[in-house]
Amino acid sequence: MGKLLTLASLLFFCTLANAQNNQELSAGYYTVVGAFDKSKEDFAKRFVQVLNQKGLQAQYGYNSSRALHFVYVQNHPDLKSALEYLYKFRESSEYKDAWIRVVPGVIGQKGEEARPVMPAEVVAPVEESKSIAKAATPVKGSEPEVKKQEEVKLAEAPVVVTETPKEVTADYEGPEEKIIQVYPMNLGNSDIFLSLFNASNNRIIDGEVQVIDTDRGRLLKTVKGNEYLTFPDPKNNTGKITLICDVFGYRKLQHEINYANPAADTVLPYVDMMGLSFVVNFDLVRYRKGDLQTLSHVYFFNDAAVMIPESRYEVNQLLQMMTESPQMKIRLHGHTNGHYHGKIIKMGPEKNFFSVGKDAVSTVGSAKDLSFERAEIIKEYLIANGIAENRIEVKGWGGKKPLFDKHSANARKNVRVEVEVIAD
Repeated sequence: MGKLLTLASLLFFCTLANAQNNQELSAGYYTVVGAFDKSKEDFAKRFVQVLNQKGLQAQYGYNSSRALHFVYVQNHPDLKSALEYLYKFRESSEYKDAWIRVVPGVIGQKGEEARPVMPAEVVAPVEESKSIAKAATPVKGSEPEVKKQEEVKLAEAPVVVTETPKEVTADYEGPEEKIIQVYPMNLGNSDIFLSLFNASNNRIIDGEVQVIDTDRGRLLKTVKGNEYLTFPDPKNNTGKITLICDVFGYRKLQHEINYANPAADTVLPYVDMMGLSFVVNFDLVRYRKGDLQTLSHVYFFNDAAVMIPESRYEVNQLLQMMTESPQMKIRLHGHTNGHYHGKIIKMGPEKNFFSVGKDAVSTVGSAKDLSFERAEIIKEYLIANGIAENRIEVKGWGGKKPLFDKHSANARKNVRVEVEVIAD
């Protein structure tokens, strides 16, 4: 049975919780002990009351990309200190399934989540924490799914309040789950954390990493960065796994680690061991002059120089790169599949970059015209969002530089816009 709180204590804690105001979590590494549906802010406040009664100085904040309120006891500016604190906190408190929630963005910058990013949910190597994270993972093409309140064990109404409370009973028992070290340690029974970070501006990078069987050159899986993971056994002769991080706006980076004996790889400059977890550090750097990269996830409506909505994320990554590097200048190269001549639908005066509205303009032109207009609309989007026009050049190639035969299964990949850095 928990402790009894007087009405005065209740009012004090309510005032403290309300004073936090429901602000968006800024970029950083949070030691989290509870996650609540967006409609359950009161539950988050009351859980904060319970934790503060125990002297933990907890807070909570909202993460709009997850549509969840996270209750946390610490916020750290770097991964190492966050992990060190996490293991100490688990050992010294009853909250053995606390986990790290990573919020991408520039550390120390407010309102970072307002930009379009795909968040990285980081969970500790405990099954209950993992179940919470999975339940909150967005489903492609739909609104993010969130864990129902009754299914989140940590978030289950830790305080019961009557209509006219004179005293409140806080009845909460922490999980008894223990973390067990397994021998011999490998990447199938031990957690590995892939840290994607740009040290030049303290930005936590959102992105994916390819896990490759080094011996056979075979893709094993693609995983999110900034998460606790386990890897499948490559079952090859050397045990080697290659990790490739290729995030748009940053130079591709490749690391290697041994599945069977990762502890031996801690001598490498990019591998650390924190507690019972291995950390692989990807210190990402921006493109440099001469780099040429395809906007792989920017697509267009048929016969149109208008982007489909799914293109918004990557074109915003380009915008972010240009914003961070004010001296950078780029050239956008538009390409089509084959030699086209016919109708071209262009954006109308209402500036609908991601939809063909009623104001769309229909013209006629060549493949070269279409490829130019598709690169041009990306330029217009960047200018509309604050990038100076003299920093962006545009060139249309039509079907002159295909990557694949126009009749092949990969012919659609010929339709693309490439970004060339011409000054940095």
